[in-house]
Amino acid sequence: MTLIAVLPGDGIGPEITAAAVDVLRRVRPDLVLEEALVGASAIDVTGDPYPEQTRSLLRRSAAILFGAVGDPRYDGQEIRPEQALLAIRKEHDLFANLRPVQTLPGLEHASSLRAEIVAGLDLVVVRELTSGLYFGQPKTTRTVDGVVEAIDTLYYNEVEIERIARVAFELARSRSNRLTSVDKQNVLESGRLWRRVVTRLAADYPDVELDHLLVDNAAMQLVRDPRRFDVLLTENTFGDILSDEAAMLTGSIGNLPSASLGPRRGDNGAMFGMYEPISGSAPDIARQNIANPIAAILSAALLCRHSLADEEAAQAIELAVAEAVAAGARTRDIAAPGETSLSTTDFTAAVLARVTD
Repeated sequence: MTLIAVLPGDGIGPEITAAAVDVLRRVRPDLVLEEALVGASAIDVTGDPYPEQTRSLLRRSAAILFGAVGDPRYDGQEIRPEQALLAIRKEHDLFANLRPVQTLPGLEHASSLRAEIVAGLDLVVVRELTSGLYFGQPKTTRTVDGVVEAIDTLYYNEVEIERIARVAFELARSRSNRLTSVDKQNVLESGRLWRRVVTRLAADYPDVELDHLLVDNAAMQLVRDPRRFDVLLTENTFGDILSDEAAMLTGSIGNLPSASLGPRRGDNGAMFGMYEPISGSAPDIARQNIANPIAAILSAALLCRHSLADEEAAQAIELAVAEAVAAGARTRDIAAPGETSLSTTDFTAAVLARVTD
C-alpha cells in the first residue's frame, strides 16, 4: 500500500487539488489518498495550522499533495496559515525545491512577453528551501528607545549551500549541462559564501557549464532573454521571487508546479516530497470554479516522477495536459480575447479525457 497525504488547504486549494487527485487516481488507481487539514482550514477547526493528526499522516506517507495555505482573516495574527508550510518544510527537511518553467505550445500568447521570446521556454528553478531569511534566527519585532524595529536574519552555512548546489549540478547533467547560480555577492556575506561554495563544487562537474549572476541581473535577463537559462540555482528568498516572475513568462502563475524534496527515501529508493502549485490560495477567486488547475495537475506528475519513481505515469499526465491545451482548453487566466474559457472542473475533464492509464 502506498499512502499519499492530500492537504487541500485554503482558498482555491481544495478546487485545484481535487483536479490533481482525479488525474492521479486515473494513472495510479492503486494509491491510497488520505486527506487532512492544514492552514486556515485547520485553524478554524483545531486552532492549529498544522495539527497533530496531519503531522502523523505525513510521517506515514510516501509523499504530500499540497494545495495552498493563506487567508486574509489571519493576516498579522500570531497564528497564521503559512506557519504550517514552513513547519512541514523544516520537519521533513524539504531543502530542494524544483520549479519547472515551460511554455505550453498554444499558450505563447498568454505570456507577458512577445510570443517569439517565450516560445519553447524550458528551464528549472532550483531553490534552497529550509534556510536563509525565512528560517534564520533571530527573527523578531521589538521596540528600542521608543522605535519599533523588525529583525530577520539571513543565514547560510556551506553544508546547506553544497547540498542544494549538488542537486542543481546533477539536474543540469540530466538536461543540457548548463547551470546559472544566482547570488548577491557584491553586498551580502551570504552571497559571497554561496558563490565560493558553488564555484568549488564546479570542479566535481567539469562537464557542466557554470555561470554566476547577481540576482538583480538575473531578474532582468529573465524578461530580456529567458531561453538563455536552463537550470537556475538560487537561495530561498531569491528563488521565491524569481520563480514567480518566471511563471508569468508562461502566461499564468497557475501554470507552474513544484516539487520540494528531502533526503528521506522510500522502499523503492524514491524521494519523499511535497508537491504543490506555486500560485497560492488566491482567495479572491476561491469557490468560483474558475481557478487554473494546470499547476496542481502537473504537481501530481512530479509526485509520480520523484516519489513514486513512475516516469510513465508522470509523462502520461504531462502529455494529457499538453494535448488538452493544444486542443483549445483554457481557463480564464490563459484564454486569449475571444477564446472560450472553461471552468476548473471542465478543464480537468478535458485533461482526464486524454489521460492513458
